[in-house]
Amino acid sequence: MKYQLSKRSLDNLVGVHPNLVKVMKAAIANSPVDFTITEGLRTTERQKNLFAQGRTKPGMKVTNANGVKNLSNHQDEADGRKDGLGQAVDLYPFFEGKVQVHHKDTIKNLKIIADHVKVTAKQLGIKITWGGDWKSPYDPPHFQLG
Repeated sequence: MKYQLSKRSLDNLVGVHPNLVKVMKAAIANSPVDFTITEGLRTTERQKNLFAQGRTKPGMKVTNANGVKNLSNHQDEADGRKDGLGQAVDLYPFFEGKVQVHHKDTIKNLKIIADHVKVTAKQLGIKITWGGDWKSPYDPPHFQLG
């Protein structure tokens, strides 16, 4: 099946490192499961709000990066350079007509997508890391350079 990135996904890739954009654009073209980029470059304020989730705000903990002393790879300068580029994206599978965050098959589909993205990145000579390979925090929507 041939897929392409939606306007939403392309908008969410603005400010993401060109190598990671290249991987995502190549991966979607022949991905076994359609996907949507839900987040790319984050502001400090956005990261601080995510860090507050499950701590001082309701919800599950979704990050260990507080956005100030401990930067997320979604933020500019996480790589030590102030270049306006994030080094990470979050994505979710798109099936049954919508982005699936909480569907019973979301994780299964994220694993299929991740295997495909890893192969695509390797073919392009770009090193990436998948958050689904981490123990803590386990973060299957997350992909980053390096």
